[in-house]
Amino acid sequence: MAETATALRTVAHNVRAARIRAGLSLEELGRRAQVSKGALVALEKAQGNPNLATLVRLADTLGISVSALMQGPHEGRVRIAAADAVAPLWTGERGSEAQLMLTTSGPAPVEVWRWRLEPDEEYPSHPHQAGVVETVSVTAGRMVLVVDGTEHTLEAGQTATFDGDTTHTYRGTGTEPCHLIMTVHLPPGPAGPATGA
Repeated sequence: MAETATALRTVAHNVRAARIRAGLSLEELGRRAQVSKGALVALEKAQGNPNLATLVRLADTLGISVSALMQGPHEGRVRIAAADAVAPLWTGERGSEAQLMLTTSGPAPVEVWRWRLEPDEEYPSHPHQAGVVETVSVTAGRMVLVVDGTEHTLEAGQTATFDGDTTHTYRGTGTEPCHLIMTVHLPPGPAGPATGA
């Protein structure tokens, strides 16, 4: 429970700092990100429990990565993230999950995600900001990637990439869980480096 409270305080600090850097009021950020002002006020007070969709909309609107909202300052030249030390940001009803492992630093950061999709469970994503590119590499099992209404079946050993500024869905298929690594390549943002803050 203490880890959750600490994580929420970090998110609260980072959202407020990014909002102020962007020169946005709570009302304007809420309007642009399609998040209620009340939810933003609670979030900046380290209250509530924002879901992955809310964090993605806020990050996209602020021009930063999701992990920039979640991570404190980095120490050292090498960062190592173990899967068992990273809490899932999304958990499906059938046991699917998505973990944001880390985000690279620099003007055009890359998020590295680890996903497990159970058969017939899906995660629909809203379009991201222009310039976002996603890459999906299936390491075990099968999935269906739906981009702009078109389905693409991916099996272990296959990788696909697409522009993330359109609707897209990840769906597990077959009889076994699908394991994949997803990277989200973010465009250079006006707010400076995406990590830390």
